[in-house]
Amino acid sequence: MLPFFETWLPYIYLYGVGGCLFLVGIWLILRHKSLDFQRRKHRYWFMILIGGFAWYALIHAVVILAAIKG
Repeated sequence: MLPFFETWLPYIYLYGVGGCLFLVGIWLILRHKSLDFQRRKHRYWFMILIGGFAWYALIHAVVILAAIKG
């Protein structure tokens, strides 16, 4: 079995630090009112951004789990 420091620690770092930077970007978009939630396309792409980040984090976790159990 692979140790925690070679499997999950890089994952936590990648999506922890990357997630913080992602949230800073989202915060800047919202702060400068570059996003208008009244527009359907803006809501759609905002959800794509959030969902995409969560999707890649989930897929990455599943691949790590498959590698550990394999």
